[in-house]
Amino acid sequence: MKKIGLLVLLIQLTACAELQTIVNNLPISKEAVLSNAQIGNGLKEALGNGIQHQVTKLTQENGFYKNEAVKILLPAELQKVDKTLRDLGLGNLADEGLKVLNKAAEDAVKEATPIFIAAVKNMSFTDVKSVLLGNENAATTYLQSKTTTDLYAKFNPVIKKSFDKVGADQIWTNLIKRYNSIPFVNDVNPNLTDYVTQEALKGVFTMIAVEEKGIRENVQLRTSALLQKVFALQDKK
Repeated sequence: MKKIGLLVLLIQLTACAELQTIVNNLPISKEAVLSNAQIGNGLKEALGNGIQHQVTKLTQENGFYKNEAVKILLPAELQKVDKTLRDLGLGNLADEGLKVLNKAAEDAVKEATPIFIAAVKNMSFTDVKSVLLGNENAATTYLQSKTTTDLYAKFNPVIKKSFDKVGADQIWTNLIKRYNSIPFVNDVNPNLTDYVTQEALKGVFTMIAVEEKGIRENVQLRTSALLQKVFALQDKK
């Protein structure tokens, strides 16, 4: 058996959660040999599929609000506002405030896919090797390093616009004003646009990690001949 100096290992969808070691001692055969280009294309295809699948989920109605993995809760300083309002029988008002935060994130994530796809398309083979040979968060870390700045710049104005559109600013102004008028409480004045932008980013990467875990463990998610060929080699480890 000859060592094949190729980076053949599991392509961990978007987060490549357990990118272990390369396959060193596979028998040489037409089925076993993959070129660097094929390996790179396989990784890019897996990343692209995961992005499309999971980002689309988040952009659907209640994509954040009804997904417990990414649902945006209130920042710490507003949790006391929420509790106090509910204690005063104003639970519906508190629910309304929470929903508009999640709706804004939903609107913003519609801007994410082109940024992710550009990052994947521009991966060099050095990038591919780094991801494939990295730790279990290598792909997520790569995408975060390449896209977070651009995503924030896209998300933030969309979230602000969404707040304006649904009257979130007024809703939260009323909520906070009502809370701040309660005797003996400390006034709060959080930057909700920045907070929701950061939480939307967390949600996107959380769902990419979920999808990546699936393709590593589930043969049914290898939806093309190239993915099947690459992952078959990984299965022989």
